[in-house]
Amino acid sequence: MQVIGRRKEEMPPLTHRRRLLVLAICCLSLFIVGLDITIVNVALPSLRTDLDAPVSGLQWVIDAYSLVLASLLVLAGSTADRVGRRRIFQTGLALFTLGSLLCSIAPSLGWLIAFRAMQAIGGSMLNPVAMSIITNTFTEPRERARAIGVWGGVSGLSMAAGPVLGGVLTETLGWRSIFWVNVPVGIAAIILAALFVPESRAERPRSLDPVGQILVLVLLASVTFGIIEGPSDGWFSPLILGCFAAGVVALTVLIPYEKKRLEPLLDLKFFRSVPFSGATLTAVCAFGALGGFLFLNAIYLQDARGLSALHAGLYTLPMALTTAVVAPLAGRIVGARGPRLPLILAGAAIALAMLPLIRLTATTPTWQLFLGYLLFGFGFGMVNAPITNTAVSGMPRAQAGVAAAIASTSRQVGSSLGVAVIGAVVASGLGATSAIRLAAGSRPGWWIICGCGIAVLVLGIFTTTARARETAARVETSEPELIKA
Repeated sequence: MQVIGRRKEEMPPLTHRRRLLVLAICCLSLFIVGLDITIVNVALPSLRTDLDAPVSGLQWVIDAYSLVLASLLVLAGSTADRVGRRRIFQTGLALFTLGSLLCSIAPSLGWLIAFRAMQAIGGSMLNPVAMSIITNTFTEPRERARAIGVWGGVSGLSMAAGPVLGGVLTETLGWRSIFWVNVPVGIAAIILAALFVPESRAERPRSLDPVGQILVLVLLASVTFGIIEGPSDGWFSPLILGCFAAGVVALTVLIPYEKKRLEPLLDLKFFRSVPFSGATLTAVCAFGALGGFLFLNAIYLQDARGLSALHAGLYTLPMALTTAVVAPLAGRIVGARGPRLPLILAGAAIALAMLPLIRLTATTPTWQLFLGYLLFGFGFGMVNAPITNTAVSGMPRAQAGVAAAIASTSRQVGSSLGVAVIGAVVASGLGATSAIRLAAGSRPGWWIICGCGIAVLVLGIFTTTARARETAARVETSEPELIKA
């Protein structure tokens, strides 16, 4: 069926070198977004002193970004399919770069949180749209898997290098300098995208769903607010109970509403695919572990062990290097053997990484910390490629933006919940002035991360069976019927 009023853009075939250049430009945007997620963590103690921020304020510095990002990713993906992927990609780069500049001059905690939200609005237009560009550029499955492996490697490198670079900048130039990095890189990416990235649209773009968008925002914001503010306001205070009630109501309304729409914001049909649903849950668990780990580790190293921001960043270097090396390898394994082995290895490594950390003290031997960091870096490096590949494989290329956006949303939801839940659980320990009490108070957080690793392992086993793959095939074959309708 030809869609009236929509012109399919004619483009010459891309050479191999041009495709690699497009991949590099998309990875450049991923690098600054991934860097921004983790570079802030190591600056939290300095930021807390400078802006007189409580623990909940530090949680909001992280979660204001990931929460807004999670809320808008699906909208950004479907909008890019409609109005042009390169156009939305460049708009996102511009907003992200401007938000970064404003963060660097924020006069107070409230303004910093607001500017972080602006960054997130731009960031929501980058990762899912870039993945959609990659999916439509690399159409051969094996080549696409390798490209996604490179994507995963850059993601791992940026997220893991963030604490190291953040430590250097915070120690030498102050915490505000961590936002300066994004400005020249963002400007360069805008120019390169205009020169080399071809414009593309879906032949049949999805219609907008403002009601669904509002319900998703209310659901995520209310639950996250309740978790973060619960320890200080009281879990049974009217405000916190009202937040959780609003989340339940939003979810109760969202599911039947989305089922009735022909083109919903969240296409629940995708979740009939067990591998896709498993990838979504795996992303929540894995990135919940990452968000909680980085938040907790930065405060432990600087407050409990008394390290400087620079030394705290250097302590995480083993994790950074391991992630950078393992992530491309995971992409190759996925391309050759599928996602099962990387997911099992990822879950096992993340869970085992917590064993050296669950009995932390202020004087835990450095080798014991490094052992945990190495294992965690290996596990996180293994998990990203199978998540992304499973999310976009078996889905029609016309809906690549939406499928990739849902996968990216699950990552950000996991990161938000990881910081919120772990921060809430160990809030009393983090607020203690004694290094011994602070280290002991962090232990429940490490157990939660261990549980996330076990969940990734279990999901990796049960969502990659032959029966699970059959559900993905049924979803793929049902898509043409939906388009004809």
